[in-house]
Amino acid sequence: MRVKVCGMTQLDQVDQLENLGATFAGFIFYPKSPRYVLRHLTTNQLKKENNINKVGVFVNAGADEVLQMVDECRLHMVQLHGDETPKFCERIADYVSVVKAFRLSDNDSIEWMVRPYMDCCDMFLFDTMGVGYGGTGKKFDWTMLKNQRIGKPYFLSGGIEPNDEQALLDFAAQPEASGLFAIDINSKFETSPGVKDMASIGRFIKKLNK
Repeated sequence: MRVKVCGMTQLDQVDQLENLGATFAGFIFYPKSPRYVLRHLTTNQLKKENNINKVGVFVNAGADEVLQMVDECRLHMVQLHGDETPKFCERIADYVSVVKAFRLSDNDSIEWMVRPYMDCCDMFLFDTMGVGYGGTGKKFDWTMLKNQRIGKPYFLSGGIEPNDEQALLDFAAQPEASGLFAIDINSKFETSPGVKDMASIGRFIKKLNK
């Protein structure tokens, strides 16, 4: 099972991800985030990182800013985690693969939310609704996806933590997981914001893929 480790800020930890079995490293380009990557790393350092697929996470950034960071950091994929319109996503998707994130409340209609983005995004990501933007660390209720026709590959996010491995494997066996592309982890695998517990990440990935 593919795993994306989001909120990376330490270059030595990024270098360890591939050996641990991670597929993607997520870098947050949102200045209000405690994991804002440019507070810790330069665009040139990110550009030189070639051992893992790099995902840039943006929140309501301008298109020119997003595309500039894609070029300067050689990002492989962009995750749009704000209120970006389908037209905005389409402009970015002409240049790089786009993952549109949706922050879900209990009564949201997932099919209704994703429909306008079907033709302009490559993948989706489902997370928990919270105050402000970005990950909340709150557990996502995976049963919301039951009987939903999503129609695109998706990342599963939202408070995933150590010891969730069996629950994720059980979920992956359900029909609604047919589009499950990757698991997205972040704050529950940290010793402080942006500093990961690499041993915990390694154990998690190993258990998912045993």
